Amino acid sequence: MEYLLFVGYLLLFAWLVTKVKFFTRSGLSNSQLRIIFFLKVMAGIFYGWIGIYYGGYAKMWDTWFFHKVGLYEYHLMQTNPQEYLTNIFRNGYEDGMSRFLGTQNSYWNDLKGNVFVKMLSVFDILSMGFYYVNVIFYSFLNLFGIVALFRVLTDMYPGKKMVIFLSLIGIPSFLYWTSGIHKEGLIFTGIAISCYSVYFAGKEGHFTWKKILALVLNLGMVLILRNFVAILLVPALFTWFIAEKFKKNGLLIFSSLYILFIILFFNFRYISPRLDFPKAVVEKQYAFLKIKPGKTTVPINALEPTAISFLKNTPQAINLTVLRPYPSEIHHLLSLAAVIEMYLFVLLFLLFLWKRTPGTHARNTIYLFLFYAVSLLLAIGFTNNNVGAIARYKSVIIPLLFIPLIVRINWPEIRNEITKHIKK
Repeated sequence: MEYLLFVGYLLLFAWLVTKVKFFTRSGLSNSQLRIIFFLKVMAGIFYGWIGIYYGGYAKMWDTWFFHKVGLYEYHLMQTNPQEYLTNIFRNGYEDGMSRFLGTQNSYWNDLKGNVFVKMLSVFDILSMGFYYVNVIFYSFLNLFGIVALFRVLTDMYPGKKMVIFLSLIGIPSFLYWTSGIHKEGLIFTGIAISCYSVYFAGKEGHFTWKKILALVLNLGMVLILRNFVAILLVPALFTWFIAEKFKKNGLLIFSSLYILFIILFFNFRYISPRLDFPKAVVEKQYAFLKIKPGKTTVPINALEPTAISFLKNTPQAINLTVLRPYPSEIHHLLSLAAVIEMYLFVLLFLLFLWKRTPGTHARNTIYLFLFYAVSLLLAIGFTNNNVGAIARYKSVIIPLLFIPLIVRINWPEIRNEITKHIKK
């Protein structure tokens, strides 16, 4: 039965991706849309396989845990619909719903998993509870994020559609981590659609009700699934919108406002104790440090909720998110792939420095991607000491960093240089 459902839904959604207006208006052909969809389904299946046969060693069992709890909620829906509809609003914590930034004994910290498994329980109605059929539904949802980013990037770089298309499907970690049944796919989709909404609203000079609704819903989704990702995205989008009003001073505006945001980050607690952001980061790091060490866990210095402590730990955070894993830290297939990809990115950056095309347009959007990506990488590095988890967390912003770089590389000149050397 599972195979029949899988093939039937795969064919149905392969047809559906060519009928959704948001997809068809992107400039992607029907074949390209199907290629992206099929690749995401294949990556999602591989993700599930890794979770079964490689899970304990590579710390990849979360996806099947979500599936198991989703099945529990699916059966609860059938046996006790009232409980199913209301249990997401209850908690047994003394503080109730007040600890929004809390990482332990917090309703809001639990909500991310609860919302995710509720979604899976809805999938189970159609899939009859089969994991790999749910992968098809999840891949279709996440396609909205990829298409949204594609539309932004092709508007920034006209005539570069093929390079952008190949980049979106050619970054292994991005394809892998955002295709499996885990939160990354939805988080990336929320980031991409939020950027899409603000980008085209800024270009058109006004927000339509559709873009406002899309922005609010997607920011809300990211806020629930991983609150610090949304908290960092809001100032980035706000700064971009201001910079677009004064295009010639984009870098100055981004630099100035981000200095202001850093000051506010350390001083909001004096306005409201509930907005003690440094303490929230320290608590999140402490929660990770308490987790039983795995193969990819590394020792790190403990943070304190002071500006000096954050400054001292910045090199450590950069090392964790940019340079790890080292070749000596290869323990399994996933860490090997991460090391290879990291060196490929270094090669791309060197090619960019060597042969790049002039780029004076869309600078403010590049600043948006860059400032947001750096702030997110630092946030991940300050809190997480598991290199495997870091690879998953940072996968959602890798396209924002590297696709603009790849697009700017002068590939024809590089090909000509290689051809010359070969002929010699």
